[in-house]
Amino acid sequence: MVDHRLSEEYEALRESVQTFARKEVAPVIGEYYEREEFPYPLVEAMGRMGLFGLPIPEEYGGMGGDYFALCLALEELARVDSSVAITLEAGVSLGIMPIYRFGTDEQRRTWLPRLARGEVLGAFGLTEPGGGSDAGATRTTAVLDGDEWVINGSKAFITNSGTDITGFVTVTAVTGQRPDGSKEISAIIVPAGTPGFTVAKKYSKVGWSASDTHELSFDNCRVPAANLLGERGRGYAQFLATLTEGRVAIAALGVGLAQGCVDECLRYVGEREAFGRTIGEYQAIQFKLADMELRAHTARLAYYDAASRMLRGEPYKKEAAIAKLVSSNAAMDNARDATQIFGGYGFMNETPVGRFYRDAKILEIGEGTSEVQRMLIARELGLRA
Repeated sequence: MVDHRLSEEYEALRESVQTFARKEVAPVIGEYYEREEFPYPLVEAMGRMGLFGLPIPEEYGGMGGDYFALCLALEELARVDSSVAITLEAGVSLGIMPIYRFGTDEQRRTWLPRLARGEVLGAFGLTEPGGGSDAGATRTTAVLDGDEWVINGSKAFITNSGTDITGFVTVTAVTGQRPDGSKEISAIIVPAGTPGFTVAKKYSKVGWSASDTHELSFDNCRVPAANLLGERGRGYAQFLATLTEGRVAIAALGVGLAQGCVDECLRYVGEREAFGRTIGEYQAIQFKLADMELRAHTARLAYYDAASRMLRGEPYKKEAAIAKLVSSNAAMDNARDATQIFGGYGFMNETPVGRFYRDAKILEIGEGTSEVQRMLIARELGLRA
């Protein structure tokens, strides 16, 4: 029997995050967004709630939950604001999960308790200025010199990499050459403040203005050989697994944004009057809102399916790509329609839908573009270039 209803535990979590988002995030996030300022008090509050530790076992200081619990939290946060949601998403899926999945027991015990409490944020340094979607074109290098890695190169668009509480960045780097001549790529943990590790000025972004994003550079940056994450030469496979998992979380975030557009519009069309009636009485508006709800609902089912397959240990690469593609489309389409419904007010940054419109576009780019998702789906169907 197929049953998409949430368990009591999941529902309690969803409701608690929804309450937090509406009572704590919504009243203040607009000001952080306008100032392009990182919301440290909100991140601290999420840490106290245990949101960063949701999928981490209790032995490492986590909540002992699962990845679907994280997705539910992300959806509820993104219904109100995506900057806060992406801070949690990147902090867990890109910062915490590589350490948990591939780290040594010593690395886990060193980092996971503080990460799970939200006291420290981790980042994932994959994308490079000239690389974009071609992650295999990594140019950053790491050479083993005695008992130290010497890292040189740069990374671009790295979330959570320059906050006051950033503890480390996991960097992918070329560490040698394989017998077939291809690059050997490994992942290495670089603690914040390491000499030779420079965090550039934060980007001025179209959206996600209250989140932290920087370019990073490494100039003869030395870290202990023990900072290797996972097996040498397995960095490429590790980050592919990390991105597949992360796409489910990004899909949940996209669903939240899409649903948030519906929430805001339902409130507005019941209040706004035109030609003697509330605009919600006009069929053109009703149909637009019906389409918006359809997109959010469909995208939610897609990420639920991908998450359930992940938790059962089944292959879910195709389903994760589908969920990410469907949800990012839903977010972008709903943000556009919501802005149209709000008219001039929708073009104002002070309104949630104005922020939603600015935030939606990156969902079609980050953690794998829409074109990459289509490529992955095609490959999973057995099609080859």
